[in-house]
Amino acid sequence: MGLILQILAAVLVAVVLAIVVVKFLPLKFRWIASLLLLLCTVLLVSKIYDGIMEPINFNKEKVVRYAKVVEKLKIIRNAEVRFHEVNGVYTKDKDALIQFIDSAQLALTEIRDTVVRVNKGSNNTWGRIMVDVEMRIKDTIGYEPVSKYFKDVDYKSMFVVPGVEGKTFELQTGVIEKFQGLIVPTFEARTEKKAILKGLNPSLVKLELEANATDEIKGDFVSVGSLNKVTTGGNWPPLYDKKSAKKDN
Repeated sequence: MGLILQILAAVLVAVVLAIVVVKFLPLKFRWIASLLLLLCTVLLVSKIYDGIMEPINFNKEKVVRYAKVVEKLKIIRNAEVRFHEVNGVYTKDKDALIQFIDSAQLALTEIRDTVVRVNKGSNNTWGRIMVDVEMRIKDTIGYEPVSKYFKDVDYKSMFVVPGVEGKTFELQTGVIEKFQGLIVPTFEARTEKKAILKGLNPSLVKLELEANATDEIKGDFVSVGSLNKVTTGGNWPPLYDKKSAKKDN
């Protein structure tokens, strides 16, 4: 809307100058009016160009900033998943999660099928009915350090929001009753989009916070996990996962 008003104002000025030149300005001074009209034209073209490029540049910068945040959230997600593998729950203690990566061990397991004889009858000698039953058994065959999965990753600073001075990710845990009798732990790490986009055009930031397209990060936060449903996914579109894949390759 602001760009349209600026264009209308420039056109109006040009029309007024043209009328003044034709009706009131002596012939020997018309070169001054021509110069002014030329300046108005340059200004108008410049405003149109800026109006077209500003949203494009905003989107480019937005993606760059979001991508850095998403990479940190993926590290947090991976740490929480490993923590859950070992402890059966997630944690909201940031220092504890870092310490877990530093020192914890993951069990290496092996699944094997075996056949055991099971009594399907009574417990007395004459009433026993022994049946071969196939069972699947999980054996622990060793351990490996959790830190193995975080090589070349700066996990010690994973809670620092990149590009936002003094801000860290919010980290919360909870539980959900998936169905009657089954309680499942959940976690969520997030940070405000508004803080990430600080310094950019306020009008475009406002539109971004209202974004609802499938290729956009919806809502007020960039987040991973959820306290309202069982998921370890993020709320970002596939675009940001493709960027990670290219970076890894």
